[in-house]
Amino acid sequence: MMTLDALTLYGARTAEGLARCLNNEKFYLQMVSMALADKNFERLQAAMDAGDSRAAFEAAHSLKGSIGNVALTPIYEPICALTELLRGRDALPDGAGALTAQIMTARQKALSL
Repeated sequence: MMTLDALTLYGARTAEGLARCLNNEKFYLQMVSMALADKNFERLQAAMDAGDSRAAFEAAHSLKGSIGNVALTPIYEPICALTELLRGRDALPDGAGALTAQIMTARQKALSL
């Protein structure tokens, strides 16, 4: 079961995320679970696999908002970097694959909490 302590050890800024959820721990943990289940993770991976930089940007940009709201820093930071790397690109730039792998690994680690 996911806990605030586990999320803090993971690297999440739980105080920040809790504040956005009116300091309601149960609500915050529900929001974290929802953010980690966001279908845009799968959309991002599919777009990267297909070489579709625009679809990858859209998925990353959406994740940036949902993951940022719950302050999951280990996922949020590489999502921000990927979003900016993909912005306005017609092709996948160097480094996009490595950032995507970092995002997916961080997500899996969070899901295992």
